[in-house]
Amino acid sequence: MLTSLTVRDVVLIDRLSLDFPAGLCVLTGETGAGKSILLDALGLALGGRAEARLVRAGAGPASVSAVFHVAADAPVHGVLAEHGIPPHDDGDGRTVLVRRTLSADGRSKAFVNDEPVSVGLLRQVGETLVEIHGQFDNHHLMNPAQHRGLLDAFGGLTAKAETCRRTWNAWQEAAAARLNCSAFSAQRSALSAQRSALSAQRSAPSAQRSALSARRSALSAQRSALSAQRS
Repeated sequence: MLTSLTVRDVVLIDRLSLDFPAGLCVLTGETGAGKSILLDALGLALGGRAEARLVRAGAGPASVSAVFHVAADAPVHGVLAEHGIPPHDDGDGRTVLVRRTLSADGRSKAFVNDEPVSVGLLRQVGETLVEIHGQFDNHHLMNPAQHRGLLDAFGGLTAKAETCRRTWNAWQEAAAARLNCSAFSAQRSALSAQRSALSAQRSAPSAQRSALSARRSALSAQRSALSAQRS
């Protein structure tokens, strides 16, 4: 569940911190009260589209942070582990912190548990944390990437699916290591062949010197023979 939302320099909001207790929380207000601004801010923190118009006029970079407390078997843990993002330092490892900054020129930075990440990964994490229902759509149920997780949760297979994912990743890493070993062995064989070729080239001048020495000896013998004939 969402436990807190901190917004800074977004549209009309200067500074705002909201804490949400357990249970149903409702934000109400007349048109123009700013409810949609809060939704836009939350969407930004979850990897939504970053638009320069969200930055408060005359202010520095906009920033939105959202803190979630999730179940021990929540799908988000698998996403974080897959990308090497450590748990948030909160004691039980069930807190997820997402943060997004947006400058006036439209450039943004994304963070999960204070680790810099791509916007795509932030969006992937956000999809496991929040399900936004509109008047005519349901993004979570209509997203094919979420169907397997929903089926696993319905069948009580989330833990087994996580074990399968980790086993698959370990197998992939082992296969990659095996390929690296094969490549290293081939490289070693190639280097050994190059060393043999260099040794052969290095021994060639010695053979040439021996041949030249033998020829010089033969010429010297011929010259001695000619001198003896003249005498």
